[in-house]
Amino acid sequence: MNAPLNVDARDTLAAGVEVLTREQVYLDEQRWDEWLALFAPDCEYWVPAWKNEESLTSNPQAELSHIYYASRAGLEDRVVRIRSRRSPASTPLPRTTHILGNVLPVPAPQAGAGAPALRLRSSWVCHVFFPREQASHAFFGRAEHQLVARDGRWIIQKKKTLLLNDYIPTMLDVYCI
Repeated sequence: MNAPLNVDARDTLAAGVEVLTREQVYLDEQRWDEWLALFAPDCEYWVPAWKNEESLTSNPQAELSHIYYASRAGLEDRVVRIRSRRSPASTPLPRTTHILGNVLPVPAPQAGAGAPALRLRSSWVCHVFFPREQASHAFFGRAEHQLVARDGRWIIQKKKTLLLNDYIPTMLDVYCI
């Protein structure tokens, strides 16, 4: 889309970019409550798997996914496990640095009952240091976010993350993408 954005559209895009940036900062700083607050209660969080070298799975209910949560309750449960250290794979917790780039608006449908929606596509890299293995790895890919305006702020209704380097050295978790 090469059309110039009007002032309202620029402000909306900037607000959307801020949500995506906050998402990554909160993960890096392990600010779990603030990270969860970015998601709608009925959000969908999906990292599809690759069927082969050229195509992704398309149905998280019927096909393999790297990660899939049908609502924020799944993300909340994951955070409980991370915090409680009941997740052996996350103990000690890896250190991360996320880098966000190439954020562009994508035409979005209305989000039910006329609520405004904003759809964004972005590229990302997450550098991860695994203390237990004393090893680093970089995950990278693209993401599609659908944001909705609720209670005067933008929150994430849907997040689909395409993990482009899916040969995972140890494990993959929400803070790695």
